[in-house]
Amino acid sequence: MKSISREEWEKICDNCGKCCLLKLQDENSDEIFYTNVICRYYDLDKCRCSVYEKRCELVPECVRLDENNVSKIEWMPKTCAYRRLFDANFVAKPQKKLKGRVVSQKNVQESELEDYIIDEDDL
Repeated sequence: MKSISREEWEKICDNCGKCCLLKLQDENSDEIFYTNVICRYYDLDKCRCSVYEKRCELVPECVRLDENNVSKIEWMPKTCAYRRLFDANFVAKPQKKLKGRVVSQKNVQESELEDYIIDEDDL
């Protein structure tokens, strides 16, 4: 696929917010566990990050996706619009809306995150 402009890249995203869900990684096995806790900056009503331009400054673990890394990031949700285009192993799954199914990070203590683990297939 030919390189695309930043504007074209941004239009690919369907703003599902699933990449904004907090994830936990097992220290021993490196296994990734998804939670139903969404980043404090994700606006569920507008379906987008409320600090998008500054997101990587405010949330250092936030990853700036591009066409070179999107298929290499193992925790990217299976339903991601970017994966549909750039991941040769992508298998389409129906999208589920997050509104009403997630809790804001603002309302969860970091020590409680394990209580919010969900199955990746529930995304």
